[in-house]
Amino acid sequence: MSDKKTRIESDLIGQLEIPADKLYGVQTLRGIENFPISHFRLSHYPLFINGLAMTKLAAAEANHQLGLLTDEQFKGISQACLEILHGEHHDQFPVDMIQGGAGTTTNMNANEVIANRGLQIMGHEAGEYQYLSPNDHVNCSQSTNDAYPTAIHLGLYATHLRFMEHFKALIAAFEAKAKEFAHILKMGRTQLEDAVPMTLGQTFGAYANILKDECRNIEFAAEELLTVNMGATAIGTGICSEPEYAEKCIAALREVTGWDVKLAHDLVAATSDTTSMLGYSQALRRIAVKMNKICNDLRLLASGPRCGLHEFDLPARQPGSSIMPGKVNPVIPEVMNQVAYKVIGNDVCVAMSAEAAQMELNAMEPVMAQCCFESAEIMMNGFDTLRINCVEGIKANEDVCQGYVRNSIGIVTALNPIIGYKNSTKIAKEALETGGSVYDLVLQHGVLTKEELDTILSPENMIRPVKLDIKPRR
Repeated sequence: MSDKKTRIESDLIGQLEIPADKLYGVQTLRGIENFPISHFRLSHYPLFINGLAMTKLAAAEANHQLGLLTDEQFKGISQACLEILHGEHHDQFPVDMIQGGAGTTTNMNANEVIANRGLQIMGHEAGEYQYLSPNDHVNCSQSTNDAYPTAIHLGLYATHLRFMEHFKALIAAFEAKAKEFAHILKMGRTQLEDAVPMTLGQTFGAYANILKDECRNIEFAAEELLTVNMGATAIGTGICSEPEYAEKCIAALREVTGWDVKLAHDLVAATSDTTSMLGYSQALRRIAVKMNKICNDLRLLASGPRCGLHEFDLPARQPGSSIMPGKVNPVIPEVMNQVAYKVIGNDVCVAMSAEAAQMELNAMEPVMAQCCFESAEIMMNGFDTLRINCVEGIKANEDVCQGYVRNSIGIVTALNPIIGYKNSTKIAKEALETGGSVYDLVLQHGVLTKEELDTILSPENMIRPVKLDIKPRR
């Protein structure tokens, strides 16, 4: 027989024994039993838990102002919420993020933890809900259908603020490499074929800028998360809330968060509309697609070391093979590729879930929330891993880059405005037939002097439109 102490709690379905040391209650325990679905627990996403605490704190403030909570009840709820916001009691949120019921289990998990901790603060025992009830007091003027999506939005916005710090740090790392490699001339490539010269700095500057271009898009998507439907209660009609509750709750949310939280203009529409999450997921996907391109480039340009492009070296992080001695693989860009694939896959799930809304609610919000939080989290981890373990340690192979330029047929394009199309074609054809370099053939035929040729092919004349006063000899 177990000597663990328990308390008895009951709900619509019946009674359950709750471990006495747990702050959650009967409905949380039912959720644990009903949804053993994934390894993604609510406790894994502390900023989502904070979103729940901020939502419940603001609701309590509004209800207290309206006389629906006593001073003692408000103190119990508010202190419990503040403790959660300070990182306490997060282990009391064990429910699976993926759950049926449109988030009711998560909402009740928060209600029960806050109620039971509030009871302790008030000098009562956990489960003595006649003094402070999860439903009647913590959930006063709310339903899952407004409190849960509001908490998701707030948790995601808080996550976004951290996301941008990690994202901008990666962009800055690419910008630093762009400056470091600004003097190194290399061959650009289109369709994996030689194109025209550029600098290695331009390559890394382009990586920085295609990512920087996404800052505005994802910031816009994040701003949409600050529009919430608190006061909608079940379907947007405001039933079970008092006049002025929604406005007071939004004002309290602004105070609690310090963010420009807004009330949706149509609460019925907002209660079934999950496109704010969809928009944020799509913004993450756009970044993932670009990260995939960048990491593919890093792997290709660093390939070798003897039989690949080898324009630069990635930091060696681990042995690359259990059978081939000396092999080192580009493991860091590879893992970022996989992060990108996961984010893109999550976005497909979010899109399918968003279109699954029926009538006045979307019951698929739990998996949408899980996907959005997971995508943001693994991308932040991926950004840091790529920046610290790869980008910051990249070393250019300047001689290799220079050799490609001199031996490439592609540099004849840069000579075309000077020596003319006919001469350029003749030299390109001879280079292809003989295996000689365009650089050497131009000098061999006396079309240009070495000084003139080096001027044309200097990095400063390769990276922008220029007009050079150079005339060919023939």
